[in-house]
Amino acid sequence: MMDWTDTHCRQFHRLLAPHARLYTEMLTAAAVVHGDREHLLAFDSAQHPLALQLGGSEPPQLAEAARIAEDFGYDEINLNVGCPSDRVQSGRFGACLMLEPGRVADCVAAMRRVVQIPVTVKCRLGVDDQCEEQALEDLVRPLLDVGLEVLTVHARKAWLKGLSPKENRNVPPLNHERVYRLKRDYPQLAVIINGGIDSAQAVRAHLRHVDGVMLGRAAYHQPWLLAELESDLYGTPLPDRAQVLRRMRPWIEAQLGQGVPLKHIVRHMLGIYHAQPGGRRFRRCLAEGAHKPDAGWALLEQAMAATRPNPDSAQVA
Repeated sequence: MMDWTDTHCRQFHRLLAPHARLYTEMLTAAAVVHGDREHLLAFDSAQHPLALQLGGSEPPQLAEAARIAEDFGYDEINLNVGCPSDRVQSGRFGACLMLEPGRVADCVAAMRRVVQIPVTVKCRLGVDDQCEEQALEDLVRPLLDVGLEVLTVHARKAWLKGLSPKENRNVPPLNHERVYRLKRDYPQLAVIINGGIDSAQAVRAHLRHVDGVMLGRAAYHQPWLLAELESDLYGTPLPDRAQVLRRMRPWIEAQLGQGVPLKHIVRHMLGIYHAQPGGRRFRRCLAEGAHKPDAGWALLEQAMAATRPNPDSAQVA
């Protein structure tokens, strides 16, 4: 979820799903070690529990990045062994590491030696011409040997040759049953399933076979799904969409006060009225106004008013 799940997105998603574990966008270990740590890693305490997703292939550097992240207060380190982007491949991390299960295990072992928080892995079923059955098996065995307890599996292969990163999210067929078998074969391993899951009903069905469900694009484009899942799984009363948006007001106004343009915040909120009456008007109002230099909270009130049956007659706070 690079360029998507930044701190503004996570603040919004936390309001929708108080019990969910949130994940950052993937950061390279090199960036964490050598870059502007405060800019890259700082987050609001309301976002707990929060996992930092790291990309890298050098055990010492990943260990240092994990130690830094623990000092910043993250609740988990997640090593990405599933991203198929060209930039990731050129850096020898992401999905191409499925071809080097021993190195992945070395990376996990190095991080676990220096932190107390959990170190987890996110992977694919395999890459290119690898056999899905054998590739996942070859990855899991050495990881269990170094103490891995949680594995998230995107239930598709990654094709590093011939498919774009966008195509890799849709074209390779889903194989949820392979992930189920992994859980049956290794009951001691907590298995989280990911890929093609876009409804509360689907989440419920998967939870009969695995320990958890990770949502990506569905949660971003249809964020109300998070509120529905919170209500379905934990019995939390389902709020009103406008109530959730207004609970974002303190965050938005604080960020505006620090010079953050409104467009950088509300871009993550455009889907809250997905498939709802007035949703298109809501999105258009924000899209047309959020880029203006003086855009502030009043634009959100205007956008919410636009969702009402007679928006032209609505009073804007």
